[in-house]
Amino acid sequence: MAEDLNPHRSHNRIEALDFLRGVAVLGILAINITGFWGPSLAVFSPALPYPEAGADGWFALSFVLFEGKMRALFTLLFGASMVLFAQAAERQGIDPTIAQARRLMWLMLFGYLHFALLWWGDILFAYALCGLVALLFAHQSPQRLLAMAVPFYVLAQGFEALLDLPGIFTEQAVLAGTAPDTDMAEQAAMMDRIAALVAQDNAVLNAGFFAAVRLRLAQSALQPLTSTISNFTETLPLMLIGMALLRIGMFSGWQRRKLALVAVSGIGLGILPTVLALHWLMAHNWPPRAMFAAIEHGMAVPHLLMAIGYAAGLVLVFPHVQATAMGLRLTAAGRCAFTNYIGTTVLMGAIFSGWGLGLGTGGPEPALPRAWLPAFVLLGWAAMLVWPRWWLARYRQGPLEALWRRLALPRANLATH
Repeated sequence: MAEDLNPHRSHNRIEALDFLRGVAVLGILAINITGFWGPSLAVFSPALPYPEAGADGWFALSFVLFEGKMRALFTLLFGASMVLFAQAAERQGIDPTIAQARRLMWLMLFGYLHFALLWWGDILFAYALCGLVALLFAHQSPQRLLAMAVPFYVLAQGFEALLDLPGIFTEQAVLAGTAPDTDMAEQAAMMDRIAALVAQDNAVLNAGFFAAVRLRLAQSALQPLTSTISNFTETLPLMLIGMALLRIGMFSGWQRRKLALVAVSGIGLGILPTVLALHWLMAHNWPPRAMFAAIEHGMAVPHLLMAIGYAAGLVLVFPHVQATAMGLRLTAAGRCAFTNYIGTTVLMGAIFSGWGLGLGTGGPEPALPRAWLPAFVLLGWAAMLVWPRWWLARYRQGPLEALWRRLALPRANLATH
């Protein structure tokens, strides 16, 4: 695997990636906040678990700016970090494949514990499992990685979106009252399943800590695996694209004009269909089947375009904000992204879960209105920006980052990435 021998450029690249990762982990909270507050299906629609006045505005903003884009950006960066980790292992004379495999196996355990103990929405398990598969392709040239990953991503996501179309058309006929009785009955059955899943999730959300763990394991012990399988055609190619982008120099060697072109074209080409889809969904009062289809597969290509556009734009502005207070805080937040990701779950669980303040939809009292969620996003952002600089002034890594490294590489003194 090719290695950048310029230490100054390598350091700048790592700092830039930390900055991007800091932005991404903050952006992920803007989507995850709904899943902390309510049942899993609430992330798909402002009408679930129930319609609320003022809920549409926050959902619309999140749909355009954050939904899918921040997860895609975070996944691209995970793939890039695998390249850096392999380079660090090689410098220490350690087999990078073995080191990566050990590292990912520990991440899989962390991910499952995150799911079982704290929250249904873990992504670490999927990253670990897809990362193990990505290792099979890690030594391919960046051109070959892109030639494999981009068509695979577009075709797989596009095929899934096409499969969703008949159901969307049927749903529209049902809502218009022109569908046959069988379709009416099937739509009603789907709504019953949605109600049952909402009730099941709210029961977990309302439970005490140990009761919630028991319910989660009893109801969906294999969910991290099934979620990984369902998202495999998104997560794996995004990791491979991230590997390729790092190795072709996007994060350290591209000229400003090239970065600006990628940023403007990626965001512009991605945001247009996103806004058009949002307009249609709002005009049709958030039809559930169409909402699931749009968020799961239908907007995958716009998500990728905007994620790459975001990445290029952030690399472009990084040298100008690197030494500012906000730039330093975002870079530190990204360097502690693992701890921030898990810590955010703990913080929001303490606010919304039954073992905490119980302010989510599963609590015995009326939940906080959905329109209040942006305030808790700001709270989470403040927390993620405040503590890492203080911590990193005293320690080399965030606490969970240090534990992960110690478990994965007990005898090596590798770079933190």
